[in-house]
Amino acid sequence: MIGGKPSAIAAGVCGALLIGYCIYFDRKRRSDPNFKTRLRERRKTQRAAQDKSGLAQLPDLKDAGAVQKFFLDEIQLGEELLAQGDYEKGVDHLTNAIAVCGQPQQLLQVLQQTLPAPVFQMLLTKLPSISQRIVSSQSLEEDDVE
Repeated sequence: MIGGKPSAIAAGVCGALLIGYCIYFDRKRRSDPNFKTRLRERRKTQRAAQDKSGLAQLPDLKDAGAVQKFFLDEIQLGEELLAQGDYEKGVDHLTNAIAVCGQPQQLLQVLQQTLPAPVFQMLLTKLPSISQRIVSSQSLEEDDVE
């Protein structure tokens, strides 16, 4: 280990330079006057792209009629898409239906019996994201009320 100490020092100096550059770049980026506006615009476009990707706009959860109509529409659309072989979009619509369902455990049991195992697994993996989306939409509605 004759060359170990100088190479360790060189690696440490390179690491410190990299961290210093990252800190410098982050401060320069955040001090830009248009940083926040560009960030907001980027987030808006990401939300718009997400809404267009097949994730339907959730109804007002306080309106039982709207929730029931949304639930039935999403189930029907999901079944149609699954029958056509478009599993990704079909599962998206079924997760939307599960999200607003009053008794999701019973619906999941029915879907487990009727769907093929890989499709049901895909459905289970998407459930946490849709539940997070519902929580965030509820918090946005509460913010709008205040």
